[in-house]
Amino acid sequence: MENCRENAMVLKEDLEKSGHFNILSKDDGVPVVAFSLKDRSRYDEFKISEMLRRHGWIVPAYPMPPAAQHINVLRVVIRAEFSRTLAERLVFDIYNVLHELEKLHPPKVTKNTKEENKAMVENGVKNTALDAHREIIAQESNKRQKIMAA
Repeated sequence: MENCRENAMVLKEDLEKSGHFNILSKDDGVPVVAFSLKDRSRYDEFKISEMLRRHGWIVPAYPMPPAAQHINVLRVVIRAEFSRTLAERLVFDIYNVLHELEKLHPPKVTKNTKEENKAMVENGVKNTALDAHREIIAQESNKRQKIMAA
């Protein structure tokens, strides 16, 4: 159970680092990680669940009960055979799905946003969320290559 809990924490922490998700599950009790998107304006949890199936994962998405039905969640149950390597691979695949969805559903860019982005680039300020996301994907890719090479 301690191993399951540790793997749940790895998954939870890596999902939080992405900046895309709210973690809804508690750290006590059953090793489950339930999470929802912070921004559902371009895609939702059901689309993430559907795309994760292409990577071999079954991560169910479902709406909450009537009092909170406006919230959708994705849920991962950490079982005894779910290793740390699998937890890291799942995070890597979730990041890949997010990256694919970002390409399929780019944010609507207004003239003001273009001007603001130009000013940020000129001032050396990075688009922190996107840059952080790209950096995490690159790090996970490097980890995966090292694991596969070993």
